[in-house]
Amino acid sequence: MSITATSTVDAAVGDVFAWHERPGALTRLLPPWQPLRVRREADSLRGGRAELALPGGLTWVARHGEYEPPHRFVDELTSLPLRWRHEHRFEAAGEARTRVIDSVDTPVPAALLRSTFAFRHRQLAGDLVAHAGIGSLAAAPLAIAVTGSSGLVGTALCALLSTGGHRVIRLVRRPANGPDERTWQPDAPDPRLLDGIDAVAHLAGTSIAGRFTESHKRAVRGSRVEPTRRLAELAAHGGPRVFVAASAIGLYGSDRGLQLLAEDAERGDGFLADVVADWEAATTPAADAGARVVRVRTGIVQSARGGALRLLRPIFTAGLGGRVGEGDEWMSWIGLDDLLDVYLRALVDDRLSGPVNAVAPQPVTSAEYARTLAGVLHRPALLPVPDLGPRLLLGAEGSREIALASQRVEPARLIAAGHRFRYPQLAGVLAHELGRETLPSDDG
Repeated sequence: MSITATSTVDAAVGDVFAWHERPGALTRLLPPWQPLRVRREADSLRGGRAELALPGGLTWVARHGEYEPPHRFVDELTSLPLRWRHEHRFEAAGEARTRVIDSVDTPVPAALLRSTFAFRHRQLAGDLVAHAGIGSLAAAPLAIAVTGSSGLVGTALCALLSTGGHRVIRLVRRPANGPDERTWQPDAPDPRLLDGIDAVAHLAGTSIAGRFTESHKRAVRGSRVEPTRRLAELAAHGGPRVFVAASAIGLYGSDRGLQLLAEDAERGDGFLADVVADWEAATTPAADAGARVVRVRTGIVQSARGGALRLLRPIFTAGLGGRVGEGDEWMSWIGLDDLLDVYLRALVDDRLSGPVNAVAPQPVTSAEYARTLAGVLHRPALLPVPDLGPRLLLGAEGSREIALASQRVEPARLIAAGHRFRYPQLAGVLAHELGRETLPSDDG
């Protein structure tokens, strides 16, 4: 036996087993620092099979067997010349508590697996707490339409929602594949697109990352404002009662100094502030029709799978990292899983409407961010990034509005709603995303 990892989660055995059986479980458990992606999840833990895409065109195929609900199931690797037998066990550990035991028989050294199972156990525990925390707010599972479902946030959000028992309908721009997809034409959506939908999570939009050329700026605006307006108009005609739309803290402008920015702060100036203002205004048709509209103003998302952290990780790992700008610019960040929890709450909590700042409660300066990331990776942070670097990548305007922006934002409405953050401190989310914390394990 190579490794046995054990932890206890705050949920009944049946609920923990059910979580593993639902679509999205494998996606939620896959560590973001590993070069793997889910190609296909198992249709069932009773004899089904899951497929992961590996580098070099290889495929990891795991076949499920020895199915004993709600206490045990097994999967075994069948596609590669490597012994891998993974037994999942779940034991009652008191009232509404479960001991989760993962045992893997493989020649892979235990030291290489500890961070993987630590991540999996934290993900499971965090997701179960998130679902339990809003359980009283959702009387029944919802049918939720999601745009941008193939992006970084959308992929993870769909998995979180489906493991919570909700039905996810992906709105895709290609021909739909199966009953859980519908083809969405942003400029001319089908009038019946949202039939039978309880809530919308609208995430689609071209990434703002890139040089701020006129064509890039048109793409950023064009992918947000008009498509949002048309979708909101569709929702206004007898559609879903909840419309949750992505937004951004770029609304506050690129340099607000030391001002602490709650949701009622005045908007700032600049291209992104203008785009976000129009983007949010485009949801008005749904709100005017009586839908509960939430605009999720997102900070800098921390995920090893994408965004700034994915770019910075190899630089800092090589010992070449350092602060961007003068070091006193404020960075309002949020972990990917915490952002998902914000969307989950926004979809089901009637107390939330209007703008909601999706940021962690403890923003940091650029210098603090660099020191923290370097500390998590056990590297120095001695080399400031020259101003020329962001200018070459983003242009002068993009550098000012993205790389050198200073926004000290607080999640006032989430705090007022009693929202719980999984990772309120930066070091915690960076360690989780980069696999730098482990659980106690008993090696076999």
